[in-house]
Amino acid sequence: MPLRTLADADYLPALERAYIFNRLANGLGSNDPPPRILLLYGSLRERSYSRLCVEEAARLLQFFGCETQIFDPSTLPLPDQVVSDDHPAVHELRELSLWSEGQVWCSPERHGQITGVMKAQIDHLPLAMGGMRPTQGRTLAVMQVSAGSQSFNSVNTLRILGRWMRMFTIPNQSSVAKAFNEFDERGRMKPSSYYERIVDVMEELVRFTVLMRPHTASLVDRYSERKAADLPVDRGKDLSSIALGGR
Repeated sequence: MPLRTLADADYLPALERAYIFNRLANGLGSNDPPPRILLLYGSLRERSYSRLCVEEAARLLQFFGCETQIFDPSTLPLPDQVVSDDHPAVHELRELSLWSEGQVWCSPERHGQITGVMKAQIDHLPLAMGGMRPTQGRTLAVMQVSAGSQSFNSVNTLRILGRWMRMFTIPNQSSVAKAFNEFDERGRMKPSSYYERIVDVMEELVRFTVLMRPHTASLVDRYSERKAADLPVDRGKDLSSIALGGR
């Protein structure tokens, strides 16, 4: 199964817990059941810094009370390479996206853009699939890693893709410059302002995911889709119609 096993999930050496809220989403909504977050990364290198960033993000999300899954793209075929996308890794990715309430996308910047590995994963997620929408209404946090100076090309592209996939991309984002300097020999992120920004982004993702939970279905309800499915509005249940006296 194409999932990454998260090592040392409870070990957070760079996090100063004195500055962390015990109830992160207090007053915004219920944290029960735990928010379900899918994490994607964009490199197949043995020491992939986008994967290492995603693993740090997943540890933080679990610390904040979330359930996480990290997809391993190493066996994913190219889009349209397999007839009808009938491939175990494609099926797994789509099922994980349907399972998720929120997602984290982290890509390296290569030639000023996201990698093909990252784009392939997104391209395998259709807007609609058997009456289900695997990305619509999910929250999204975007991150990138760079080999050189700080850039925002990849996160900007990921924002465009998230909007296209009808996801609610949170305001904050993370861009880690010279990522090779930011991790120790065990692959753990060192204390730094870059790590602090990842903490900020994960806090915000949890809050927005919990806040939107009760409202997602309403926020993605569309006239064009109701019309195409021939689903007229039930005026007896339409509160806006009742308030206006049926006008």
